[in-house]
Amino acid sequence: MPFKRSKFYTPKPFKERALGFFQSLLFWRSRKKGIITTSRIGWSEIREVFFPKNFYEKYRYLGSIPWIEEGEIFKAMEPLVIFMDHKARPKWCPRWFLRFLHLFGSDNSIVRVRNFPLHNLSKRLTKGIMIWDFKTKWEYYDLRISVSGDDQIQNLAEDIEVGFYDRGKRKEEKGKRNKK
Repeated sequence: MPFKRSKFYTPKPFKERALGFFQSLLFWRSRKKGIITTSRIGWSEIREVFFPKNFYEKYRYLGSIPWIEEGEIFKAMEPLVIFMDHKARPKWCPRWFLRFLHLFGSDNSIVRVRNFPLHNLSKRLTKGIMIWDFKTKWEYYDLRISVSGDDQIQNLAEDIEVGFYDRGKRKEEKGKRNKK
């Protein structure tokens, strides 16, 4: 039996639902719903939407993006992020709109949802393509990338992982040989 047909369900009045929706769009401090509190959106977050300063701010709507533009991990993941942007962003949709939806729909988070209609619109426009996580495991060169996307994106992520590991392992073995 659906929840709305239950005798314990009392629907919120339209005024309360509309107020909650508009509060989530405005520059509110935050909203608390049960134990979950949304983040405070300020002018710095708004600036990131319309005028991104770096790679991280520009592609943040794709999920966990490398925020430091130096080093081997960034060099390895940059082609993946650009390819994911190419696949995820519709041609007619500006990137700032996707950043806006990510900010007001998900609080710039990969797990939190601030506004379900905006969050669902963001996921529908990007076709669910995102980077869930990237990390190094055991050794500095053992890169693990978790992505959501089609086979091309999955294959590219896997090839980057294997290539990053192979190059790191070769460099480590070469270093051991030179010490002897």
